[in-house]
Amino acid sequence: MKRGFSFFSRVCLHSLWMLLLSLVAFSQNRTITGRVTDAQGNTPLPGVTVQVKGTSKGTQTGPDGTYKLEIPQGSTTLVFTFVGYKKLEQPISASATTNATLAADVTALKDVVVVGYGTQKKTEVTSAIASISQEDFRQSGARNPLDLVQGKVAGLQITRTSGSNPNTSPAIQVRSATTLNNNQGPLVVIDGIPNGNLDLLQQDDIESISVLKDGSAAAIYGTQANAGVILVTTKRGKAGGSRVDYNTYFRKEYLQRRPDFLSPDEYAAKIASGEIVTTDRGHRTDFLDLLINDNNLTQYHNLAFSGGNDGANYRASVYYNNMEGLLKENGRQQYGGRLSITSKGLDNRLTAQFNLATNFNKANLLTDGGNLNGYLTFQPTYSPYNEDGSWYFEQTSTNELARLHQQTDILQQQTTSGDAKVTLDIVKGLKGSIFGSIIRDNLNRAQYAERASELSIEQRQGGGYAYQQSELKLKYAVEPTLEYNLTLDRHNISAVGGYSYRYEVNQGFDANNYGFQNDIFRENNLNAGNQLVLGKAGMGSYKNDNTLIAFFGRVNYVFNDKYMASAIIRREGSSRFGANNKWGNFPAISAGWNVHKESFLQDAAFISQLKLRLGYGITGNSGFDNYASLVTMGTGGNYINPDGVWRQTYGPNRNPNPDLRWETKREWNLGIDYGFFNGRLSGALDLFRRKTVDVLSTFTSQVPSFVQRSIYTNVGSFESQGIELSVNATIMEKKDFRWTTDVAFSNISNKMTSFSNDIYKLTFIDRGDIGGYGALGTALRTYEGGRIGNFYGKRFAGFTDEGKWRFYKADGTTGPADEISRDKDFAVIGNGIPKYQASMTNTFRYKNWDLRVFMRGKFGYQILNTLEMLYGNRQGLPSNVLRSTFTKHAKLNDSFQYSDYYLENGSFVKLDEVTLGYNVPFRNKYIRSMRVYFTGGNLATITGYSGNDPDFVKDTGLNPGIDALNNSDDRRSYLSSRSFMFGLNVSF
Repeated sequence: MKRGFSFFSRVCLHSLWMLLLSLVAFSQNRTITGRVTDAQGNTPLPGVTVQVKGTSKGTQTGPDGTYKLEIPQGSTTLVFTFVGYKKLEQPISASATTNATLAADVTALKDVVVVGYGTQKKTEVTSAIASISQEDFRQSGARNPLDLVQGKVAGLQITRTSGSNPNTSPAIQVRSATTLNNNQGPLVVIDGIPNGNLDLLQQDDIESISVLKDGSAAAIYGTQANAGVILVTTKRGKAGGSRVDYNTYFRKEYLQRRPDFLSPDEYAAKIASGEIVTTDRGHRTDFLDLLINDNNLTQYHNLAFSGGNDGANYRASVYYNNMEGLLKENGRQQYGGRLSITSKGLDNRLTAQFNLATNFNKANLLTDGGNLNGYLTFQPTYSPYNEDGSWYFEQTSTNELARLHQQTDILQQQTTSGDAKVTLDIVKGLKGSIFGSIIRDNLNRAQYAERASELSIEQRQGGGYAYQQSELKLKYAVEPTLEYNLTLDRHNISAVGGYSYRYEVNQGFDANNYGFQNDIFRENNLNAGNQLVLGKAGMGSYKNDNTLIAFFGRVNYVFNDKYMASAIIRREGSSRFGANNKWGNFPAISAGWNVHKESFLQDAAFISQLKLRLGYGITGNSGFDNYASLVTMGTGGNYINPDGVWRQTYGPNRNPNPDLRWETKREWNLGIDYGFFNGRLSGALDLFRRKTVDVLSTFTSQVPSFVQRSIYTNVGSFESQGIELSVNATIMEKKDFRWTTDVAFSNISNKMTSFSNDIYKLTFIDRGDIGGYGALGTALRTYEGGRIGNFYGKRFAGFTDEGKWRFYKADGTTGPADEISRDKDFAVIGNGIPKYQASMTNTFRYKNWDLRVFMRGKFGYQILNTLEMLYGNRQGLPSNVLRSTFTKHAKLNDSFQYSDYYLENGSFVKLDEVTLGYNVPFRNKYIRSMRVYFTGGNLATITGYSGNDPDFVKDTGLNPGIDALNNSDDRRSYLSSRSFMFGLNVSF
């Protein structure tokens, strides 16, 4: 009995001991390791947060993506989180290693849309807002930041009127023209800075670009939002390990579309045949070829450092960009940097953001395209040199090659912006912010023509000519705001309100002199010219400023994620307005309905999104000169006084207008956001109607009682309407292959409904100076009630047997040009604004390869072919002429005339960009990712237009559709080029 008890006791004690050992072992921690990689490229991800689910235990991955973590026994799941990637919960492996693969969370980034003074969920947006993120940007090497979204946004019109000229900006317009003055472009806001300078942006520093297209979205910006608003958001640092990104490309341009002038041999042959009556000088010179920069090479480099944690982050980038134009002595070098710092404090209740950006650029403006036409027509049997090797000059033309060697025109500019925003979470749901910014833009332009130059010899009596210009622009902004968010059950209310103060001051100075006895000092010693003492040197200066202040607010309401409403009010005052109209109110209201969330569509599984939007908003335009409402003084002549002293006289040079106010645009927008088949087909459809009243223009005034014969005032109204469609479709998606298509389409029509009121009368406005040979006048006329951009001219009726013009009269009879009355017989003969614009992007991805094909086009409009008009006529001989002079226009033997004979269909389709890229599958601890790509730009154009590239012909504003021949109306003739580019993106 005792022995049995003893055996039983030993067994129990042993079992109890083993149980205690097991409990002790169970309570002990164990260490696991692992590696986290990117799902797309299988590259290591440093800075990933690895946390044991349900505990505070965690760590971050190192530079090679690995981690080591001690976990409590009994833990079963790890949670992996990283900015820009989908959250992953991974079971802990029974072994000591648990690896993870994270997928990029692209949809999460696209779910938030930047709006005025804040962001909104895309599903809650009730206005017409388009947002383009970095992965959708064009990849052909941006000369201007907005080149990145050309053709990507329905209703956003971006036209590079000067082609590949690196020293010009595109013409930008949102939903057609809205004003008669020159301020047709939208307001650009960069990281909250109003009227931001685009020179401060490089393509690899931009995170996204949002376009506020309708009044209900743009009203919060008041009197600067008539032409729409473009919001640019730059990249910031993200929580995680340190990151280094290097992006570069090299681009070379080749002449693509050359004007079809006679070759030197063809010209000489026509001299020999007697078709051209002039002397063959014996040379065979391709003058245009002498201007082409065959060795052009553009290079771009951007190096960015970023990183941070939950409390602070940073991003710093430096760049260098050397853009060489297709023409000699035409280029732009720029370098600079951008710094962004975000820091948190007070238990993450206080957030401070700082941005600093600077740009230094040097532009060679000597060949801007405006001097091309003279060389195209230069007699090709001449030589640019005399027999002794000196430059050949003549009075009737300019030796452009000599000009490139003997003149300089350099613009140096330095632009810096700084901004700061401090935000405090006051109580739950309420935060206050104060934002401040300053932009400093300083430029200096210097020109010099040597004593031996054609300009100095023919126009300056053989002395060198020098010019200097300097300009300084300062822009200040301060904007404190309060933001409130409240969620109660199914109700969500968000509101923002604030105050805006902006001050701008511009000042400049310029001087010129000539008669320099040597070229040693060039433009750097203006007083050395001998014209200063003779009173023939020039000097001028100016300074002006303006102030704008505003109070604004917006309230958004969402119920049950189905029904949404938004209301905006902005009250704004400006020093530019007249004394009787210093303040204006700009309200807006919009509503949205997520129809797909209704119970009656629950069974419609193919509908992933269906939202209706309706908005109405009022915006303004204050884009006119400072002091336009005031009487200003100007200088008159110099007169001798009784005391024998010559004195300057002054007098009023502008009529006062105390009633001057902003233009006002009232706009309705009806929109549908749609998505089908789990988002495989999505997009938006918008219909809008807008009217601009109190249009600003210059009218004739009575003298007396006014002191001048013109006055700037508010008279007239515009109307426009249109439809915009965007489509995003996933055509095919397999294991290793994906094909997506994006389409943007717009149709816009407009008209000028009124020019006059009870005081000022005007029945039409003429625009579009033709330029070139003869007094051909203007090409465009807009009547009250007529379309903007109408060509107004003679109607071609044929040629006589002698090759003389015949044109139709109003009564149907015909006559020569001198019998045709501009007011009686001229008619509307076409329109220079495209009715339709469309673009399509096809993207193909196969494993690590990607191919993007981008096409766009414009349709339903005409272009005035001034090349044919002025260089397809025998009257231009003995200067060189187009081949069509002896073919298409062989019957013509008369003076230069403007008529519909020279109007051509401007419609075109362009293969604008093809990019082939490869993601190199690196697997090491130093390189996160690497992508190489090749891009062809402006590869082919399908068009019936015979002049310059129709894509370069201005089709915005009030003077569209005229092919470039002179420098008026912001037109430049620049040769069309095809480009090929190699690019590299590396992340470390």
